[in-house]
Amino acid sequence: MSYDKPIRRIAIVGTGVIGASWAAEFLAHGLDVVATDPAPKAEANMREYIDEAWKDLTSIGLSKGASRDRLRFTTNIKDALSEADLVQKNAPERPDFKIKLYAEMEEVAPVDSLFASSSSGITPSVIQSQCKHPERVVIGHPFNPPHIIPLVEVVGGSKTSPDAIQQAIRFYASIGKKPIHLKKELPGHVANRFQAALYREMLYLIEQGVLSVEDTDAAVCYGPGLRWGVMGQSLQWHLGGGAGGIQHFMDHLMPPLEGMMKALGTPNITPELKQNVINGVMREAAGRPVDQLAQEENRVLIGLLKLREEIGLNKASAEPMAAA
Repeated sequence: MSYDKPIRRIAIVGTGVIGASWAAEFLAHGLDVVATDPAPKAEANMREYIDEAWKDLTSIGLSKGASRDRLRFTTNIKDALSEADLVQKNAPERPDFKIKLYAEMEEVAPVDSLFASSSSGITPSVIQSQCKHPERVVIGHPFNPPHIIPLVEVVGGSKTSPDAIQQAIRFYASIGKKPIHLKKELPGHVANRFQAALYREMLYLIEQGVLSVEDTDAAVCYGPGLRWGVMGQSLQWHLGGGAGGIQHFMDHLMPPLEGMMKALGTPNITPELKQNVINGVMREAAGRPVDQLAQEENRVLIGLLKLREEIGLNKASAEPMAAA
């Protein structure tokens, strides 16, 4: 099966927060979108989300042909998938449900359409295990919200065609995303594992009474978190190595860092620790509702991405480096 046709028609299966955000992103890039979800008020909730997201997307910059009028909703999955070039699936994280849903999708979608799952933890080999055409199944896992955060983790299963993986990567890159190719399947993929690794140590420090919840968050977002918004940790260590760069860092600074790694802790996540975190977070929120905090975060993220674009960081990070 060839996976080189252009992707112009998208089917969204599941229109919760992730599905609606994906729909907004695709519409903002001038694509035709058909969405389906059996939940009550699914269409109204999705359109309300897209209308709100459109303000941010307009600020980011709409592509030629971008229009919310290119969205159609149906509760009939056959109608939604019958002409889809790409199916972006956003269903509940239950393996049995996903396996059954994919079997249903295969019966109604064109045989050459690409199936991409937004699954945040389930591996593609599990999802494709009962498929008649498993070669077209990939994970296309976004970071929330997909219409703002560029990262998309792309990973295939044991039966996925390499061509399907490359088609997914090309497509996501074409709409301004930053796709990364995971060459091996891992539960939780990679970005969520990074978050889990950091949060494990944060919880350990809170549990041990080293820092309050508020100061733990401050240590991240006012320290290394600021740098991570500019470049990744390995490139940061290149700067940390001074004139000698990463070679100096590996030769002279990696040994003490390695010792620190061995001293990292594992917290006992007790009800008391959970409540401590909840109390600290509520103090940080200071009465601001979740929606307000999300809007504030989105404005800062858009500003950061625009600044990265102005100085060429987005372009530089998207270009593959030549093999050494």
